[in-house]
Amino acid sequence: MNLYPRHLQPKLEEALSDTPVLCVLGPRQVGKSTLCQQLAAERHYLTFDDHTILTAAQQDPTGFIQSLPEYVTLDEIQRVPELLLAIKAEVDRNRKPGRFLLTGSANLLLLPKVKESLAGRIEILNLMPLTELEKAQCLPSFLAQLFSQTLKSSITASQQELTGIAERVCQGGYPEPNTRTPGRARQWFKQYLHTIIQNDVKDIASIRDEDELYRLAELLALRTGSLLNINSIATDLKMRRETADKYLSILEHLYLVYRLPAWHSNQSKRLIKAPKLHMVDSGLAAAFNNLKAEDWHNFSTNFGPLLETFVIQQIRAQADWLEEPVRLSHYRDKDQVEVDLVIEHGRDVYGIEVKKAASIQAKDGEGLQRLAHQAGKHFKGGVLLYCGNNAIPLKTEHCLAAPIEWLWRNDF
Repeated sequence: MNLYPRHLQPKLEEALSDTPVLCVLGPRQVGKSTLCQQLAAERHYLTFDDHTILTAAQQDPTGFIQSLPEYVTLDEIQRVPELLLAIKAEVDRNRKPGRFLLTGSANLLLLPKVKESLAGRIEILNLMPLTELEKAQCLPSFLAQLFSQTLKSSITASQQELTGIAERVCQGGYPEPNTRTPGRARQWFKQYLHTIIQNDVKDIASIRDEDELYRLAELLALRTGSLLNINSIATDLKMRRETADKYLSILEHLYLVYRLPAWHSNQSKRLIKAPKLHMVDSGLAAAFNNLKAEDWHNFSTNFGPLLETFVIQQIRAQADWLEEPVRLSHYRDKDQVEVDLVIEHGRDVYGIEVKKAASIQAKDGEGLQRLAHQAGKHFKGGVLLYCGNNAIPLKTEHCLAAPIEWLWRNDF
């Protein structure tokens, strides 16, 4: 298997140089353990997937931590959350940088009582599935140019459709299925979801019915890129609303789904406040939608939401590499005018729309125009990412339609 360079690595190395505890969180099988072992090979490494080590840590958390070497990597920390208090006590005694490198496949910040034990003593970074930029081994450029307003229109050839987009969407970013044929990759995705529900859920919650949770995950994959409606989900699955809400939170804890909140301005009262729901990985969503790359031009299939999920997946990961945090959301008003992704960088607002087509129509970019009006002076620009080859100016100032491949190229 190819070991792709991960663009989060410089932030990890920097954090280890000045922070006592670093925790790398993200979905299972995205390469957290591999990355941590590469950048800290001299550390003692323990995984709580090992039952003997897990039992020892559970039986005596304080004694376990006190018995460890000074520099240690602890893999799958969510399996023993009681260790966090013992780590806190040890770090308060000795705050030497880089002492503990933790990884987790559940979002610890969403788990009860964890925030208190982590506060002020730990840095948390997220490692998401591989981006197309990392696969291409290119340095990030898109967000930097968006924020510096240096993205320029460029018509260099006759209008054509980009090739290979469907294959990228269906592959997704998990390293293992990227080494397989498409059919074998789909089998991996379905087995992956089964394994997580059977093995990992019990680490963070108790549920009465694993089959119900699996059916919810399947349904959410079918609804990726849509507004979240818990009542509709509960009705379709014939379960109580409270159960559907709890199970959704579990899937979110395990980095399988992602809620993209609604953007709104204080002045506007016409905006829809419901979040949008996205699967964390487009390949996982494609497998459960039974969509293949060859279905791209089949108009009876709906690749649009899947492409939107793919773009959000790329930009979320790129945002994690930045020095300064950004806020991500979506825009939708009661006229059903939408912007798929709103990026707030400080007080500046940017919009990203996604379009499967290879051509641009006069009405395209209406969402960016509406967002620009709502954000006022804070709106700094927007991009409509589409499947054509030219970068074309839109009628809204500082906005253009650009090839979707700009997300993984740095030579535009």
